[in-house]
Amino acid sequence: MSSTASGKSGTWRNWAGNVTARPVREVAPASVGELSAAVRKAAEDGLRVKAVGSGHSFTAVASTDGVLVRPHLLTGIRGIDRAAGTVTVEAGTPLKRLNVALAREGLSLTNMGDIMEQTVSGATSTGTHGTGRDSASIAAQIKALELVLADGSVLTCSEKENPEVFAAARIGIGALGIVTAITFAVEPVFLLTAREEPMSFDRVTSDFDALVAENEHFEFYWFPHTGNCNTKRNNRSAGPERPLGRVGGWIEDEFLSNGVFQTANLLGRAVPATIPAIAKVSSRALSARTYTDIPYKVFTSPRRVRFMEMEYAVPREALVETLRELKSMVDRSPLRVSFPVEVRTAPADDITLSTASGRESAYIAVHMFKGTPYQAYFTAAERIFTAHDGRPHWGKVHTRDAGYFAGVYPRFGEFTALRDRLDPERRFGNDYLRRVLGP
Repeated sequence: MSSTASGKSGTWRNWAGNVTARPVREVAPASVGELSAAVRKAAEDGLRVKAVGSGHSFTAVASTDGVLVRPHLLTGIRGIDRAAGTVTVEAGTPLKRLNVALAREGLSLTNMGDIMEQTVSGATSTGTHGTGRDSASIAAQIKALELVLADGSVLTCSEKENPEVFAAARIGIGALGIVTAITFAVEPVFLLTAREEPMSFDRVTSDFDALVAENEHFEFYWFPHTGNCNTKRNNRSAGPERPLGRVGGWIEDEFLSNGVFQTANLLGRAVPATIPAIAKVSSRALSARTYTDIPYKVFTSPRRVRFMEMEYAVPREALVETLRELKSMVDRSPLRVSFPVEVRTAPADDITLSTASGRESAYIAVHMFKGTPYQAYFTAAERIFTAHDGRPHWGKVHTRDAGYFAGVYPRFGEFTALRDRLDPERRFGNDYLRRVLGP
């Protein structure tokens, strides 16, 4: 077997390094026909099949002991329909390439997450989202999907064609088939003005409903061991473009996300007692700033510091109480947390296993620097999140199983019944899916 980009020969690793897999073989199909043939061949050999993207999930959702499908040859835009306002893109296309290509065509997605390293199919299949009052996850912007099923056949679905598959497969966690192409709704490129400013924890939580109502995209970071937050509001703008200056952008992005932040985390990992002091400095180092640019340059930023992450969606009305419980837990505990906690929102959507399915949601993401023990913090946080009927992100650390999901997803049985019909032999199964969907 040829050596892979993400490890020694035959070993696949995810981005965070906490999941490894040793497949029997790897394939890199250059067409949907080649992928269909690979799925049929796996069935003949009695092997399971999983497609991997960029490995940005912290769970073993894409791990396999059978045939590993790498999608890097299934990339690029198949077609743009300006009248319908859609773009059809091959499943292995990285979001970054899609965003740049769309901008060149004068187009943009309506909303996106805060990084763009993932493939379009990996990001949508796990429910990747940004923050939005009216606009939802990347998967909620899907208008049609093409899938290779367990028997090697190709199925297309949309609201009109195979609508029951469409309802589930937009966030299919790899359980229903291998996505080969996605049709997204797009719109003419627009400008966003970002306004970032420090704010106290008490003020953000007391004004949370107003801040969400008044802004198209509101999010904030709370720095544990402090009462300090950094807020970000993104709203559409008539312009003119005022991108971040190179120096200002460097200070912010390097401080919060990359070089300086990495150094601070290395110190915190070596000497945990220094973390509260570092947090106070970090949380005060960021000054208010405003800039205007095209969407992907405002929504996304580079993240080079590696970490572990857990994220839960709670009903939006439960957000403030949940976050206050998290803060008092950290304050009372001996935990030392060097990463900020990220809070975002989403409107309700109609996707069967979306974390925002049928309910307006708020997201709380907790992180720990790679190499620091994260279990105690995540376990305590998860206890708080699940007490509020939280739904974990499908690609981030959690300990929930099918019994729990049946209780927090009203349409859970609809998804598992569809899986029984489309993949009765569990050709696309693995240990993670067995745990979260049942045997």
